[in-house]
Formats: sequence, C-alpha cells, structure tokens
Amino acid sequence: MRTLSRLSVLVLVIAFGMFAQAPAGAPKKGGRAPAKNLKLLPQETFMQAMQSFTAALGVECTHCHVAGAFDSDENPKKETARMMITMAREINAKFPDGKQHVNCFTCHRGAVTPKMEP
Repeated sequence: MRTLSRLSVLVLVIAFGMFAQAPAGAPKKGGRAPAKNLKLLPQETFMQAMQSFTAALGVECTHCHVAGAFDSDENPKKETARMMITMAREINAKFPDGKQHVNCFTCHRGAVTPKMEP
C-alpha cells in the first residue's frame, strides 16, 4: 500500500509541474520578458521591428535606448524614432492598396542620416 501512496504522490507532483503556470508578466522559458513602455509597436512584433530599425540605420540598440534601461525615454533619439515610425505609417496609409511601400530603409539605406540623393 505504501508503494501506491508514493506513486500517487509522484504522479501528482509531475502533473502539477506540467500544468503549473508562470505568474502573469513572467518571461516564458527560453523567451524574453515583455517589453515595457511600448507606445507604437505591438508586443508581438516589436523585436522584429527593432531588428529592422538597426539594419535600416546601421546602428546598435543604444543609439536610441539607454543601456540597461531600454524602457527609459531619456535618450531623445527614441522620441525621434517614434516620430519617424508615425511618419512612415502616415505615408503608407495614403496608398489605397493597404501595403507597406515606405519603411526606414527607404530613406536611410543603412545610415543614420537619410540619404537624399540616389
């Protein structure tokens, strides 16, 4: 009978571990913690957007973000980036087909300052 009790306890412990949930807002295993201070980008695609911005401007994250405090708005370049995102969205909204025609790379082409000449 003791073997059955120990087996039952073991099964319960394993089942609890399988169905236990992480606290809300906790990072998932192998994942990242949710981004904070998002004003324009959705949580689901913000990392992809950040990667496209770094490629389009040829910069690292700390060009716009404060190192170690990515949610901080202390770097004025972060607000400039938000204005540029809004500008690109407004331009794209004017196209009747609903597709994205303009993005950061359209003008920046790998440089911080937009390239004005072909």
